[in-house]
Order: sequence, then C-alpha cells, then structure tokens
Amino acid sequence: MKIADVFFSIQGEGRLSGVPSAFVRSTGCPLRCVWCDSEYTSWHPRGENWTIEQILSRLSDFPTRHVVVTGGEPMIASGIEELCAGLRARDYHITIETAAVVFKEVACDLVSMSPKLSNSTPHRREGGRWAERHDRQRLRFEAIQAFVDRCDYQLKFVVERPEDLEEVRSAIERLRGVDPTRVLLMPQGIRREDLDERGAWLVEVCKQHGFRYCPRLHIELYGNRRGV
Repeated sequence: MKIADVFFSIQGEGRLSGVPSAFVRSTGCPLRCVWCDSEYTSWHPRGENWTIEQILSRLSDFPTRHVVVTGGEPMIASGIEELCAGLRARDYHITIETAAVVFKEVACDLVSMSPKLSNSTPHRREGGRWAERHDRQRLRFEAIQAFVDRCDYQLKFVVERPEDLEEVRSAIERLRGVDPTRVLLMPQGIRREDLDERGAWLVEVCKQHGFRYCPRLHIELYGNRRGV
C-alpha cells in the first residue's frame, strides 16, 4: 500500500472521540475538497510503499487495540482488503474513515462516512479544473447505502454555513433507514477560532434535529498538523 503516515494519537472525531488510536493514513483520493486538511494525500499525494506486514508490525509498537484506516481515500487503496483482514486476525477494533465514494466489503467495526457537500467543491483552485470532476464523484448514494445496510456506521457532514443544512437533510432523505443519532455535524475549519464560531450555532441545529455534534478534538489539542 502507498502510505502517507502511520502514527499513534487519539481519535479526534465521531463516536469514539478521545479513544487512544493508531492511524494508518493511505495516500491518493479521487476528490479534491477545497478545504482538505491533508493535501499531501489528495491535491499533492505523497507517500511510501509499505507491505501489509510492515504496517502490522509498526502498529504492534503502539499501546492500543483501536486502529483507524484513513486517507486520502482508503477504499481505493491497493491492499485495503488484505490490511483489514490482517487487523481483524489480530483482534483490532477497526474504524475506516471514508468519503464513501466506493463500497468494498472489508473487515470493519465502524465505518465513518463523510459524504461531501457542495461547500467542498474547488471552484477557484487551480482555475477550477477539478470542480466538475469533484462534483460528479462527491456523492455516491449507492455506496453510502451499501455501508448503511451492512455496517455499523456514522454519517459525518462538514458544515460551513447554515445553508448547508438543507443539503444534509436532502442527502439523508435519499437514504433508507438512517438513524438520526448516527448523523454527525462537524464545523468546517482548521483553526480553533473558526471551529468555535461555527460550532456555536451548529450545536443548536443538532439539538433541534436530534443529530450529534462532532467537535475536532485533535485540532483543539494539537492544531492542524501531521501525525496527530
């Protein structure tokens, strides 16, 4: 697999926020979110080739049974099935962080999906040359539904402005059997000031609709940097 990082930190987002976890970050992504916080895995993908055994050996150095497979987009990574099977054989709890643009049946305890709203579209970056391709791929409802039907899941939407809430509601209405308590709304931002400002009104939306508010604990603790 082409890997950008393997590191030990805490889970910063979602239902397992605060749990000490090892992270395997693949590199490569079909999307180009304008606010991507790991551009070294998407806009400018960088990494090194690791064998599955090298990854598993590195993970054994960390004092945790929780592993988060993330990216980039890990579901397009070569070797994802073999990696998850190896994690399952070693009795890890496996979370996969995915934009849910591709569905694959892999060993997984929690699939953390982050379907992309239109606020992610890079209209002004690099002359807008990625915008049409990004919009064409950012919402794959058949893949999202397959994960909802087969896996323990959470749906995590990045919200930038109040108008985004209509897109969230529309997306949920297109899916069958979504539990509102598994819908997480996360303020967009990589600075604490932005998270605080957006979180102040977003948490009220969550209270009104029965969604879960999703802070970015790792940003609050460490700032926006690699390996945390």
